[in-house]
Amino acid sequence: MITVLLITAAVAAAIALVLGLALGVFKEIFHVEEDPLIGMIREALPGANCGGCGFPGCDGYATAVADGADITKCTAGGKATADKLAEIMGVGAVAVTPMVSVRCCLGGNEIAVKRGHYTGLATCRGAKIAGGTKLCSWGCIGFGDCVNVCKFGALSMGEDGLPIVNWGLCTGCKVCVAECPQGILRVIPKDKKVVLALCSNRNPVRAAIRKTCRLGCIKCGICVKQCPEQCIVIDSGIPVVDYDKCTACGTCEQKCPTKIMRVL
Repeated sequence: MITVLLITAAVAAAIALVLGLALGVFKEIFHVEEDPLIGMIREALPGANCGGCGFPGCDGYATAVADGADITKCTAGGKATADKLAEIMGVGAVAVTPMVSVRCCLGGNEIAVKRGHYTGLATCRGAKIAGGTKLCSWGCIGFGDCVNVCKFGALSMGEDGLPIVNWGLCTGCKVCVAECPQGILRVIPKDKKVVLALCSNRNPVRAAIRKTCRLGCIKCGICVKQCPEQCIVIDSGIPVVDYDKCTACGTCEQKCPTKIMRVL
């Protein structure tokens, strides 16, 4: 019995040795030298691998930049990283607009009417398949899928069941935007005042909106009528602002009966 075990162990060791040597040979034969430029670019990136640049991680973005991709796509690194990449690539300084995420829904637990007691998969995507957790079909479902995918700790769930964005930590990478099945998250410029409708309810029936959420946009059109710059239109039931014309004067915020128009 002992002899069999020793022979088995010896055979296994011999196989492992042969495989190790073979892997070493294959590595040398098929080894591809990395472009030093890619390595320099990779070192300049923050290493968050958030995907906010639109490429598969920092390695993918480094390769893309070496091939001529836009050097301002790293939202995690912002202008500091863009400046480093500009130096490496031998191009001039570039302008980078820092962005942050905003939640376009005010329908918390005490504001939006719940559909009933939900017992299914505790994710926003899972609950959406089952019809959601609230009577408003467009509002925040509240399971925090966005929080779970944020790589910067910029999102947390509030006591009202809505995600809270920490603008000091948010990089505007848009990962949460892509994750939200309701489409209530979007990014805006961090250093510029903008007006935004904090509601995503597209129901055209005013009475139905008031029954489902006390702070839903009731499509009254007052913001459109009162805007001195005439830069607001109702698109699919939601006030949309033309930022090229908007001066962030706050008139729409003051006149809005449900206070969903906000100067941020």
